[in-house]
Amino acid sequence: MTARRAPTILLVDDDPDTRTLVGEFLIGESYAPRMAASGEEALDILDTWSPDLILLDAVMPGLDGFATCRAIKRRDAMATVPIIFMTGLSDSGHVVEGLSAGGVDYVPKPLSLDVLLARIRVHLAMAQATRSALTALDRAGACLLAADASGAIGWMTPATQRLIDALDLPTVAALRQACADAVAGVIRTPATIAFPGARALELMMLEPLGEDETLFRLERSIAGRETDLLQEAFRLTPREADVLLWISRGKSNKDMSEILNISARTVNKHLEQVFIKLGVENRASAAALATRELLVTRT
Repeated sequence: MTARRAPTILLVDDDPDTRTLVGEFLIGESYAPRMAASGEEALDILDTWSPDLILLDAVMPGLDGFATCRAIKRRDAMATVPIIFMTGLSDSGHVVEGLSAGGVDYVPKPLSLDVLLARIRVHLAMAQATRSALTALDRAGACLLAADASGAIGWMTPATQRLIDALDLPTVAALRQACADAVAGVIRTPATIAFPGARALELMMLEPLGEDETLFRLERSIAGRETDLLQEAFRLTPREADVLLWISRGKSNKDMSEILNISARTVNKHLEQVFIKLGVENRASAAALATRELLVTRT
């Protein structure tokens, strides 16, 4: 039986006594902590390592906890990693600043280790649920992302991450601008956008997430190439691919006869060949295969 991996925690605090106390406590609770004495050191560590959770002191010399948190959350890979602030600051303005910077919770100093442990367990469980949901979406091939009014991307599914990783920096900047334009109502979605240096992508604005985030779906656009894709996938003639495409769009033989400017009898002949080549017996099955093929191509 494979041993369960200990959850990893990055502890960022300039006070060595706090690092020792909390670090030993975490090890005793079966966590795997790693220490950083400053915000700058934490960012260096995160260049090559991703923890399950971050404990972050708010008041540190140099880069303070709030600035460190904002820098961490600008990294796409850190979007779902929960950050809990540890600080002696009790003013409500500091609490709001920490949460606005991207923190998920706030534990006051002097620390109550039992309270800290309870918060860690809650946020690790929530983060795991989020990752499980993203994994399920990824297996379904869903390219989803969340962006704010400025177009800054807050989180994305793994499928979206892979798609964006293949784009150059100007294209990513154009994508973020398109998200901002969609939120502002400058463009309507679904919108097929010819980004510089990349195949056209289709952006769809889905729904608001909270006060300042909007959910989007991103797909490679196949507009104008559908029949070519079906022809290649199923070894059809150009006219057979036309017929299959219109079947997938719910058109009747009479409709196809008018659209393609051919007789209904010719439509039937093409339809018979399509069924044979796809190995199906009816229109519904042919339409399902065509739709699935086009969906796979878009992701």
